[in-house]
Amino acid sequence: MNNKTPPLMPKATAVWLIENTSLTFDQIADFCCMHPLEVQGIADGEVANGIIGFDPIANSQLTAENIKKCEENPNARLHLSEKALKHVEAKRKKSTKYTPVARRQDKPDAIAWLLKNYPTIKDTQIVKLIGTTKSTIQSVKERTHWNANNIRPRDPVLLGLCKQTELDSMLGNTPRDASE
Repeated sequence: MNNKTPPLMPKATAVWLIENTSLTFDQIADFCCMHPLEVQGIADGEVANGIIGFDPIANSQLTAENIKKCEENPNARLHLSEKALKHVEAKRKKSTKYTPVARRQDKPDAIAWLLKNYPTIKDTQIVKLIGTTKSTIQSVKERTHWNANNIRPRDPVLLGLCKQTELDSMLGNTPRDASE
């Protein structure tokens, strides 16, 4: 078992590989991110009863050449195809994060805190960190925000808009204000 990206529907893929190839249990387990005993259980019919095999070749997750190479060499390992890796990476990209209605009014306060404590922070970093828009950041900077009189700098972590680890990793190389 390893920590790499598993194929789409790993158990169904394992069923197909067991039924249609002469790969070893270790090779199938490694590719499907499963334990070899679980793969053996699938082969024995004790695990995954009723699961229909999922063809990884027809779904562009593996190439026939890769399977053939691994069938000939039991020490070789299967790898997701380039097309499958690109698809996984595209899905993995973060979408905009949801902020509850009750916390949305706190975003300008968090922006003000970030601008006060990290004057060199980029707008794109703030957008990614707390999920706001560039126009909101600009209006807080220029004090033209509709609620500018009531904005007071508050830590976005304490407001629950981001996690401390996200803040630390985002600002890892951004210098803090010299006055602190």
